[in-house]
Amino acid sequence: MKPQLLKVAVNPTNSFNARQDTVPYMNNRWHYHKEVELIYFKQGNGTQFIGDSIKRFQSGDVVLVGAYLPHYWRFDDVYFEENTDVTADVRVIHFCENFWGDHFLNLPENNLIRTTLDKAKRGIQLSGETQIDVGELLNQILSTEGPKKIILLMEALMAIGSCSQQTLLSSIGFRHDFEQSENDRIHAIYDFSLANYKRKIQLEEVANIANVSPNSFCRYFKSRTRKTYSQFINEIRVGTACKLLIDNKINIKQICFESGFQNFASFHKYFKMITGKSPLNYQKEFLPKV
Repeated sequence: MKPQLLKVAVNPTNSFNARQDTVPYMNNRWHYHKEVELIYFKQGNGTQFIGDSIKRFQSGDVVLVGAYLPHYWRFDDVYFEENTDVTADVRVIHFCENFWGDHFLNLPENNLIRTTLDKAKRGIQLSGETQIDVGELLNQILSTEGPKKIILLMEALMAIGSCSQQTLLSSIGFRHDFEQSENDRIHAIYDFSLANYKRKIQLEEVANIANVSPNSFCRYFKSRTRKTYSQFINEIRVGTACKLLIDNKINIKQICFESGFQNFASFHKYFKMITGKSPLNYQKEFLPKV
């Protein structure tokens, strides 16, 4: 992947940046930055790309993204429709690992924070009660000034580090470089794929988007994502199927075709391969929670 380097706005009166986003297109590109990012989706749904991980994000999710780890949150199309009543509400914290001084993280008392930031280089997704607790801490950070602001951030990082229900997102072997020249190409492939995954995409089409030959595209995409394009598309389709299963508004056979699979056998095969569960078991496990 060759993402865009993003410069995070710095407020001279604060040592780190904290903000609330209520529009779905803030930093809506494949990008990275030197700051660690802690994000809480109080309200919002879409597709999440972190390193070589692709999955759905939804309201309530909390993610910690390490410095220089490429990421991209693409809100669902409904958020961009005219006169939509669907709104986004996101809390975002950006901070440099050494904003509290070069020696702070080396103090023995801060081992948990240091280890947490180390894990964040692959991206950390929370679940369970800790997700709710950290979301509330981010709410407090936005409305707090002075030393308490830093203390709350430390509490959030300690809560993440102590959480037993956390998932590392990007694979341990993921590597990225930062040449600017291919950023638009990668982003164009992502946007095209998200707009067209519900139908059968011809290799020539997506190769044309990338401005390379079909044979070159296969090598190009796999060398940068560690997966084939068909794997990439199937992960997007399974993510969509997960959302539809949770919504529980249409039956599983309809979900198969709504998420872009051409037949029921392929749907079951790839859904179980990616999630480890059958579509029905996935739905049964989730629905009692809601």
